[in-house]
Amino acid sequence: MKRSGLVIIFMIAWLPVLWAQPGRRQVLEGNLLYQEQKYDAAHNKYQDAMLDNPASSEVQFNLGDALYQKKDYEKAMETFQKAMQANNDPLVQSKLYYNIGNTLYRQQKLPESILAYQEALKLNPDDEDAKFNLEFVRNQIKDNSQPQQQNNDQQQQQQQQEQQQQQQQQQQDNQQDQEKKEEEKEQDQDSQQQEQQQQQEEQQQQQQPQPRDEQEMSREEAEQLLNALKEDQDDMKKEKAKAAGSAGVLKDW
Repeated sequence: MKRSGLVIIFMIAWLPVLWAQPGRRQVLEGNLLYQEQKYDAAHNKYQDAMLDNPASSEVQFNLGDALYQKKDYEKAMETFQKAMQANNDPLVQSKLYYNIGNTLYRQQKLPESILAYQEALKLNPDDEDAKFNLEFVRNQIKDNSQPQQQNNDQQQQQQQQEQQQQQQQQQQDNQQDQEKKEEEKEQDQDSQQQEQQQQQEEQQQQQQPQPRDEQEMSREEAEQLLNALKEDQDDMKKEKAKAAGSAGVLKDW
């Protein structure tokens, strides 16, 4: 049997042993249609057989095969499970577990399909198809997990880089804020020093004697000047009177 990259589909359209079993004719017709890959028609024949023999695990087995080929995996799973409950033959159960494993695989339930293949091998350790499918699914899970792990690593690395960039940006912002605060503080200090210096200069100017305008004169000085002038005038009058006295008048002879 060739082993390709695909899971081997090993469905069995089982032929009942007892010829007198109800639904026998419909099952034979359904099996012929199944082999011709006319799965819809085969499904209908198996449904007819179910009406005559609803408790038959063999009919349920074949009906599950037809549903699987029609890609109705949920109903196929239900039908295989009913067949499992209705049959205690280990070999039949092994084949049912194998079919269940394939159905789970088609539903992308890979871990569940592994469990089904393992159950099939417990009942029939010589089933080479079950062994192959088991390893195939295990390898596929492993292959699928590697890209996922790589993606997780890349995402984690990207997150770390973004966090580092955020931290660096935060540090730069903090440093700029600190420098701005220090610059503002220095400007405030310079402004205060300038104000203090200006105040000191103003105080010094107020303390220094201001030069007086020559034309300005206090009241007291004006009065003193007037008095001096008045005294000078009085003195002049006295001098004139004295001079006149010394000159004398004509004596009356």
